[in-house]
Amino acid sequence: MSKHIGDVVLDVQNISLRFGGVKALTDISFNVREHEVRAIIGPNGAGKSSMLNCINGVYTPTEGTITFRGQTFDHMDSHQVAAMGIARTFQNLALFKGMSVLDNIMTGRNLRMKSNLFLQALRLGPAEREEIEHREKVERIIDFLEIQAFRKTPVGQLPYGLQKRVDLGRALALEPQVLLLDEPMAGMNVEEKQDMCRFILDVNEEFRTTVVLIEHDMGVVMDISDRVVVLDYGKKIGDGTPDEVRNNEEVIRAYLGTSH
Repeated sequence: MSKHIGDVVLDVQNISLRFGGVKALTDISFNVREHEVRAIIGPNGAGKSSMLNCINGVYTPTEGTITFRGQTFDHMDSHQVAAMGIARTFQNLALFKGMSVLDNIMTGRNLRMKSNLFLQALRLGPAEREEIEHREKVERIIDFLEIQAFRKTPVGQLPYGLQKRVDLGRALALEPQVLLLDEPMAGMNVEEKQDMCRFILDVNEEFRTTVVLIEHDMGVVMDISDRVVVLDYGKKIGDGTPDEVRNNEEVIRAYLGTSH
């Protein structure tokens, strides 16, 4: 790949997470570089979603630090995370099923809106100009994700693969520097997966967005990632390029289950 991968933007150091007596994560460190596609993989229960939840402020790590663009935090606050430019999609779709595709993606713009709600409600002056500008941005995302035909359709009426695309659109509406994708291909058929892969690579390429994704489909991960970190039972067992990880004995054991 000829793309330029830059300096470290996100640095996770010695993160541990416990719930009561249960260790969800133990002493995990890895980093994410500007403009890369960074995958987090591992068998079920490996701690992948917990790791994402620490990065975007849903969970507070028991130990460790997270550094984003030079600022170090012992825990992230989810509003602060979004304001800093980290957006996230969820495994279980958190879309507003009764609202149209357009309105769902507009909700992703709310953090970017400066004018107050009263002005917005009355669509006065600056608020109206701002809304027009936001709508233009949203329309661009809709075009980019090739869902123009469904702009006005309630999201609940769309097939699952398209709902996942709307979820991606809502995250993109934040104009994130880093996009966290939690199993973007889960529950998809082969064709939907191919589409989603293409969109993830396009987001990475055209918007120059750094992507961190959790994914079960190893074929997909090996195809689209620049680097892969592997978790098993809440510990890090591998980290490197797809080829390095593919040939790592410990990773092979964890996936083939011979060690358990």
